[in-house]
Parts: sequence; structure tokens; C-alpha cells
Amino acid sequence: MSVFSLDPVQTAWCARLRSLAEERLRPLAEKGEPGRVNRPLVRELGELGLLERLFTAGALELCLLRESLAYGCTEAETALALQGLGTSPLVRAGTDAQRDRWLPEVVAGRAVAAFALSEPEAGSDAAALALKAVPDGRGWRLSGEKRWISNAPEADFYTVFARTTEGAGARGVTAFLVPADRPGLAGSALEMLSPHPIGALTFDDVPVTADDLLGEPDRGFRVAMSTLNLFRPSVGAFAVGMAQAALDATLAHTAARRAFGGPLSDLQSVAHTVAEMATRTEAARLLVHAAASAYDAGAADVPKRAAMAKLLATETAQYVVDSAVQLHGARALQRGHLLEHLYREVRAPRIYEGATEVQRTIIAKELYAEEARA
Repeated sequence: MSVFSLDPVQTAWCARLRSLAEERLRPLAEKGEPGRVNRPLVRELGELGLLERLFTAGALELCLLRESLAYGCTEAETALALQGLGTSPLVRAGTDAQRDRWLPEVVAGRAVAAFALSEPEAGSDAAALALKAVPDGRGWRLSGEKRWISNAPEADFYTVFARTTEGAGARGVTAFLVPADRPGLAGSALEMLSPHPIGALTFDDVPVTADDLLGEPDRGFRVAMSTLNLFRPSVGAFAVGMAQAALDATLAHTAARRAFGGPLSDLQSVAHTVAEMATRTEAARLLVHAAASAYDAGAADVPKRAAMAKLLATETAQYVVDSAVQLHGARALQRGHLLEHLYREVRAPRIYEGATEVQRTIIAKELYAEEARA
């Protein structure tokens, strides 16, 4: 496969996904309540086989899946991505018993997963997390708070990252699989700009044992980072899908809308803006595909490539959607308009799974490490 183009099979699959998003998934998304888990939508993703594909796909295929769904239905894309993010640590580091219990339920769309890393004082600096796991003789007791957790508080289980060794930074973090019905675990929804569910969790001496470990004690940060290295390029794919949807809407609008004696597309300022939108979108797509291909190939520079892909794609999507709103005028600000929806959706990816500033820090760190090795 060429890095610069998709083969006919991939192109046809993406077209099929766009159709599914529009015809099967968007109607279910429109019936959902903003800020709540849309379980009928999650079940449909399972029935269509997309959740199973999520866990068998390589990074490039995951990006194509997310971009295509995002183009037609951002809610469906996000529901799928959150299942992947919350379940990937289980797939990577879980025991056979854990996988047997939860993976079939996730694949079928019957169980909702969540990735619980961020805290009130540990967002971008994830290694600073303070949720404590205190030994109690039989296992540990979790005490503290998680915040800005997608699918909380409605998920059926959480991948929870807790501090097991004080003063050890990233080296003292352990990952646990915590079912939602554990005593002492509670949560509340947060009202956010984006429409998908986000909440806070409180842990009041929540019991966990060795059976709940995901990987080894004090090695949980590796589980978190390996998950993010996979999903960061695909966050970029989500952004590219939104950017392409905004671009296509803008092309149709500016070709048909008349002003100053002709279509808006005849105005040089409009045409140049559209050209810039298209060029940036394609550049972001290519960088996302390159990062995903590097991941699939086991390249050593995946952290740098993944950070570059997320950085460029999310910043590009913000520019493209904002430009699309400007060229559409007031109609794009009306509730229910595609661009009004995208405008609310596009802001969050520049923050979650590592803010833009964090991506720049990762890129610079990797560049200087390469220079030192050279």
C-alpha cells in the first residue's frame, strides 16, 4: 500500500462506513440525550461488527474507521472510540479471566467501558496523579477522585490508574480494572461543551485485588502510554473526518450561495480560504496515515509521530471548522446546523489525550533525544 493513497478495497470500505454512519447510526444518535451514554447506539455499533473490528484492526485501519464515522456521525465515532480507549488496556494487559468476562460484552455493545486517568490536579501531567491505592492485606483500597472521564458515571467498568508508590512519579502507578458496582465508587455527570458523556468519579476505599490488576504493580503508566500511542493518531483521524465534513459543506455552500453578483466561490478571498482548508486537511490526513503506518510497522519513533499527527490534525480541524462557520455566516450558528454541531465537537480533541502543548513537548523531547543519540 502506498502511504499517499488508499487501495480500492480501503476506499470502498470507507465509503461503506460513511453510509452506515448516515443511514444506521445518525438516526440513533439524534434520539440520544446529550451528555448521556447512548446505549442503543453502542449496541448498534456492536451489531454492525464495528466494535469487534475495533479490537482486531491495526492502527491505520482504526484511523480509517474513525475518520469515516466522524464524517457521517460524530456521536457514533466517539461512542466507538471510547469503547476502544476504555477496553484497550484490558486487551493489552488483562488476564484471560478479565478478557473472558468483559471483552465479549464490549464487542456486542452490551457493556460500556471508560478510561479513568485524568484527575482534578493531574490532566496534562498524568504522572502527577494522586488517586491512592493503599494496601489492606488482601489487595488495595482506592481513595481519591477522577475527573473529565468520558462515559462516567454510566460505564459498566473503568480502567483506573492509581498511585501505589509515593514519590515515584510515573514509575509508581498501577492500572486496575474496576467494575462500576464496587462499593465506595460513585460519580456524577459534568455539563461540558461537547455532547458526549463526561463525568467525575469518587473513590471511597474502593476494594481491588490482584485479580483486578491490569499488568504489573507500578507498571500501569506503561499501559496508559501504550494505549495513548495507539489512539493519538486516531484522534487525529477523528479530527480529519470533522474537517472533511466541514470542507465539503463549505464547497457546496460557496458554490451555490450568490452574493455581489455571483457565487461566493468567485470571490478570491473565499476561494483562497477554501484552498487553504483543503490543503491543511489533506496534509493532516497524510500525517495521520504515516503515524498509523509507523505504529503498525513497529517503528521506534511512534511517540513522536503520534504526537505530530494529533497536534497537526486537531489544530487543522479547529481552523477548518472555524473557517467553514465564517464562510457560512449566521446560519452556521443556528442550533442543529452541521457546523454548529462540529464547532462544539472540534474544540475538545485539542485538549484530551494530551493537550496540544503536551504534544509539542513530546515532539521536542523526542527530537532532542534523537539528536543526542546521533
